[in-house]
Amino acid sequence: MSRSTRRDFLKKAGIGAGVLFVPQLSLRARASTAPIRIGGSLPLTGAYADTGVWIERGYRYWAEEVNASGGLLGRPVELIIYDDASQVDRGISLLERAITVDRVDLLLGGYPGTTAAAQMAVAERYRRVYVSMGGHMASFQRGFRYSFGAPPLMGEWWYEGAFQWLESMPPSERPRRAAAITANNAVGMAVRGGLADGLGRSGIELVMDELYDLPLASAEPLVQRAKALGADMFIANGFFGDGVQTIRAMKALDYNPKLILQGIGSLIPEWVQELGADGNYVVSGTALHDKLPFKGVAELNQVARERWGLRNAPEYFLFGYAWMQALQQGVEGAGSLDQDAIAHYLRTEGIDSIAGRMVFDARGLPPAYSYTTQVINGQVELIWPLSVRTAEPVYPKPPWGR
Repeated sequence: MSRSTRRDFLKKAGIGAGVLFVPQLSLRARASTAPIRIGGSLPLTGAYADTGVWIERGYRYWAEEVNASGGLLGRPVELIIYDDASQVDRGISLLERAITVDRVDLLLGGYPGTTAAAQMAVAERYRRVYVSMGGHMASFQRGFRYSFGAPPLMGEWWYEGAFQWLESMPPSERPRRAAAITANNAVGMAVRGGLADGLGRSGIELVMDELYDLPLASAEPLVQRAKALGADMFIANGFFGDGVQTIRAMKALDYNPKLILQGIGSLIPEWVQELGADGNYVVSGTALHDKLPFKGVAELNQVARERWGLRNAPEYFLFGYAWMQALQQGVEGAGSLDQDAIAHYLRTEGIDSIAGRMVFDARGLPPAYSYTTQVINGQVELIWPLSVRTAEPVYPKPPWGR
């Protein structure tokens, strides 16, 4: 064997200069079996933990299901979920840690909208696909190429279905005067953003529009003022903890308007656990629900019954699962972990998930939509639109204790 022939042979075999190299075939084999690492942060403690833990359960069940069926692109998935303690700055630093230190292959979406908005900017800087609730409309108007709301939790759309429902009533049956209180942060202000148009279309006068800082020291002064103004519609643009405080204050002050709209909080099981029957009849919005007629929803309800003894899957468990479904379809559609290819597939092909069919515009959003919910007999029911209604709305709200 000549020297050049021997050199070529050794090169093909991966041997040269006295060093044994791993053959390229083995590198491919190793890559094909290494886990796909997906990382990010959620509020597992702090103000938003009541919701964050359900999103985490949705993420982890998706991973469990995918691994049981052969993995993603034929590889197992591994989740790295940090606790950002409901703090935006920690959410930013932990997402950067997942990207630069853990070197994850894909990103997990964060919560709530304040953290998601900040993390969207991080994902854009590192050119990583980011699927989440989004940071409400302002975050989707920044020209980001890699962020998708699938489905979004769009504060500006939150009450749209509720106002359509009110518009379907004769004007004489609608509330006449509304009082609104709003958590003074990006999420509360986004939910508040759709009020003026909806109230105007419904012919309802806004007689009170107050902001408050979190944590809310006491809801009673706000509730007392709304009662004194004779508001027969009360709108609480806040979260779970302050929402519970507000309902308790309303009962204590015997303030019983025809309609209560609640921003975020009434969709999770803890709402009824904390308030009992007093949590009934509150109306809210959602982009996803456990009684929607889409493929996979019934199976996730069964999971919730078996694992947590719940009648139906909590909404934020479904949201977490849906966001991972979207990411999965982007990866499988692209056939790789290339971020540009995943983003291109999502933007051009759309997805089918437990939230239904979604096609995304240049902002990373589907067309505007919202379902309306009401807590009835301890269950979050769909009341609008009529095509998905699961229970007749209870209106006007009965007196406390009924």
